[in-house]
Amino acid sequence: MDVLENYTGHVEPGGPAARLTLPALTITKISVGPMDNNAYLLVCRSTNEALLIDAANDHERLSDLLGHHPDRPRLRTIVTTHQHADHWQALTALAGEHGTRTVAHELDAAVLPVQPDVLVDHNDTIDVGEVPLTVIHLRGHTPGSIAILYKDPEGHPHLFTGDSLFPGGVGKTTSPDNFASLINDVEDRLFAVLPDDTRFYPGHGDDSTLGEQRPSLAEWRARGW
Repeated sequence: MDVLENYTGHVEPGGPAARLTLPALTITKISVGPMDNNAYLLVCRSTNEALLIDAANDHERLSDLLGHHPDRPRLRTIVTTHQHADHWQALTALAGEHGTRTVAHELDAAVLPVQPDVLVDHNDTIDVGEVPLTVIHLRGHTPGSIAILYKDPEGHPHLFTGDSLFPGGVGKTTSPDNFASLINDVEDRLFAVLPDDTRFYPGHGDDSTLGEQRPSLAEWRARGW
């Protein structure tokens, strides 16, 4: 598995992964599957424990992210951001191969192929090694969609948004009520409380920051998607 160290936030389907190294944590991004899904491997640098956000597809490629050397990171946790099938095609194989615990929100758990070991809700904490991550419930794309927040004490926040927030808008919704719920949560639980330098990592496509997207919030609300 080729891993680029010059992280830009852009990865290509079938191409190399890209790694961002922070003081306490590394973040490795890879695109998998026919829908160009992003998966994110977080590794605690102190303990070498790993957490994967969305075992979306290509379980062999995701496993290769860990490497094959004796001191490779130990994959302890897989978080599924929401119930849509393109985000969990590799969940059964990867969880079985590595003996991981699986995590999801209760409202999306029933349709997952592996029932979660841990059910989470808004403001719960998940640890990857010595690094705490915060769960943010964003209602609308699906009932149990979650984002995962890492508040780097030595830098800006890092936010993994699944399909709830992208550069250019919020995730797809199926009714005006669901859209209103999602745009409200994105405004109240993300933009209202996190700084502009918060980098966010979506379920598909390139990264962005809240500051880059903030001027468009009123436009998103007005257009209804």
